[in-house]
Amino acid sequence: MAVTLADVARRAGVSLATASRVLNGSARAVSDDMRARVTAAARELNYVPNAHAQALVRATTHTVGVIVHDVSDPYFAEILRGIQRSAADAGRLMIVCNTFREPQRELEYVHLLQMQRVEAIILAGSGLDDRAYCRALTESLDSFASLGGRVAVIGRHNIAADAVVPDNVGGARALARHLFDLGHRSFGVIDGPSLLTTSRDRRNGFVQALTASGIDLPPEAIVSGDFTRDGGARAAITLLERFPSITALFALNDVMAIGALAALRERGIAVPDRVSLVGFDDIPIAADVTPALTTVRVPMSQLGAEALTLALSNEETLRNVHLPTEIVVRQSTAPPSTASSG
Repeated sequence: MAVTLADVARRAGVSLATASRVLNGSARAVSDDMRARVTAAARELNYVPNAHAQALVRATTHTVGVIVHDVSDPYFAEILRGIQRSAADAGRLMIVCNTFREPQRELEYVHLLQMQRVEAIILAGSGLDDRAYCRALTESLDSFASLGGRVAVIGRHNIAADAVVPDNVGGARALARHLFDLGHRSFGVIDGPSLLTTSRDRRNGFVQALTASGIDLPPEAIVSGDFTRDGGARAAITLLERFPSITALFALNDVMAIGALAALRERGIAVPDRVSLVGFDDIPIAADVTPALTTVRVPMSQLGAEALTLALSNEETLRNVHLPTEIVVRQSTAPPSTASSG
């Protein structure tokens, strides 16, 4: 069986990208120690470099591919803005790929971007808690890295890559404590797609904080809104029909919260007099709706800029950059009214 670049990387104890830089002639710097380990492993295994791979590595395009779930979502629009500004400063062109939240499209785009010989790929949507998918994605990204490509991700992914991760758990806990301190004891959660790590982290953070305060949230009080405005509207009405005594709703993103706000207004349910409502992300419009939305501020543009920095760096070890979030209290939350509490 032919010796592969992955075999050399494994023997040398380095990443595929580092092994590729050493053996395929990349112009990117590699430390003397790493270079010695890779060349020694190649000699021991009698590895023969692939001429086609060498040509691909040397044919840099100064282009970065960015894969997002939904370009119409303001969350991703802000992340893209951060990436684009940094890319312009770095003299890089950006290619944006929209998956429409379909995992198979994400895998296809990784392959297509590799064919375009992009310098780096940024996955700008949260990961999936799905073993088969993560295995397939890892194989695709390893293939890209074996040709010298760099990968960075935004959010928590179950793959080995440089990552920029916002504090989703901490932000959700802060929202739960805020609502509890206001006096709320009956809650509903408008959830995102169940397999997304972002959904899981935000949901778990909120529920854990309630549990710590002595409140057990029943599973029926969590309804998916799929991170869309219409989904948020439907979920809010479903929750209030199931539990008329709910006084506080937590939507896992601002887009769903805004949909919930519109649906509650149509039903004559006053926010925050009858129901307090909170979101997550602090997209620009969150401060402009009426009432202005209490939410968690995620540094979205900074997430994008940091991801590009990681993707273009020559660092040989994997890094995780954790960015803090903060609660922003506005007019959509208030203590529960006496009638609501009763």
